[in-house]
Amino acid sequence: MRDLERKSVLVTGGAGFLGSHLCERLLEQGHEVICVDNFFTGTRRNIEHLLDHPRFELMRHDVTFPLYVEVDEIYSFACPASPVHYQHDPVQTTKTSVHGAINMLGLAKRVKARILQASTSEVYGDPKVHPQREEYWGHVNPTGFRACYDEGKRCAETLFFDYHRQHRLRIKVMRIFNTYGPGMHPNDGRVVSNFIVQALKGEPITVFGDGSQTRSFCLRDDLIEGCLRLMATGDEVTGPINIGNPGEFTVRELAEKVVELTGSSSEIVYHPLPADDPMQRCPDITRARELLGWQPTIALDEGLRRTIAYFDALLSGGDFQAARGSRPSRRRCCRPRPAGRGRGCPCEAARPLVASSPRRGGKEREQQEQQEQQTDKGPARGPCRWRHAGSRAQALRAGASASCSTLARVLSRFSLFSGLSRWAS
Repeated sequence: MRDLERKSVLVTGGAGFLGSHLCERLLEQGHEVICVDNFFTGTRRNIEHLLDHPRFELMRHDVTFPLYVEVDEIYSFACPASPVHYQHDPVQTTKTSVHGAINMLGLAKRVKARILQASTSEVYGDPKVHPQREEYWGHVNPTGFRACYDEGKRCAETLFFDYHRQHRLRIKVMRIFNTYGPGMHPNDGRVVSNFIVQALKGEPITVFGDGSQTRSFCLRDDLIEGCLRLMATGDEVTGPINIGNPGEFTVRELAEKVVELTGSSSEIVYHPLPADDPMQRCPDITRARELLGWQPTIALDEGLRRTIAYFDALLSGGDFQAARGSRPSRRRCCRPRPAGRGRGCPCEAARPLVASSPRRGGKEREQQEQQEQQTDKGPARGPCRWRHAGSRAQALRAGASASCSTLARVLSRFSLFSGLSRWAS
């Protein structure tokens, strides 16, 4: 891509399930990508294969605080999206949607950037219209347990259109329906990840209600393609536009498919339906077909096979990035270490990745650091802890939140900073 065509793109929530794949696609298109995430639900392993890419930059930042960067486009994806995560701290969830929208819209106004809001089908609540069209205003409980997410996203849409009308901001709003695929967190509480993990472990598959409630499932790859097409439309296309799969399945049918595709002996058990859980959810994608020329192309069975392979590798400690479907970075993270500069890269001996909770506590982090000091094998976040000189700045930025002792050990590997390393330790 020529420099005149290359854009600088900001992706908030870029280390999350959808944001990380969006970063990959933008890099493939030749753009420069700034990935912003506070790692509440996003994980470093989703984007660690991109850390040494020459056009990728990682920033640890919470979007509820202002951000000052120079970019051409903004993808606003930052917000926990599963009930388990967004109900953990409902006040912060609302702040992320509302304050995050205000801060990103303010940034877009200042730098005259085009901005896309990743909204949700939850703005329709428990719908009385089926399938859901963009003109439908929804049926939402404003005081229920899901309101922090539902109403937060509705308020964010209001802000986007007010900025568009008042400041002529170039906005895009897409409403995401149920999405699944490689890269999902195993403990995010979504129906697809729950069923697959339970089936692979041989545990009972828990269905809430009688399983007759319907959902539509869109593979991550199809959804990101729709997102990119929406951003590429002219300024007259603002949305909102539904992006999802119009194929409708009952939750019971999904559970049976997962059992069949995994070859599991898990039984299906039923529990009471949570409050405000919608009984029907299916998008009308007529507007997406007409304006974007988009519709999903990957069938549910094929998407489930890819997702099952990913979770199988994740739970068994296999090749995580290959199962995730990630493209490798153009620059390798490992290279032989010159003589007299310490040990070579321990990448080959990296310990297997395991699923972690979305928020790592201080005591758990201290225990990990103590274990690293005793074994001198580096953190178990593979595939590689050591960064060559060309990416030293990225390594320092990405490790800004590490403790002083960990920072000292990293810096000690670079002779140029040996004096600073002794000070930090």
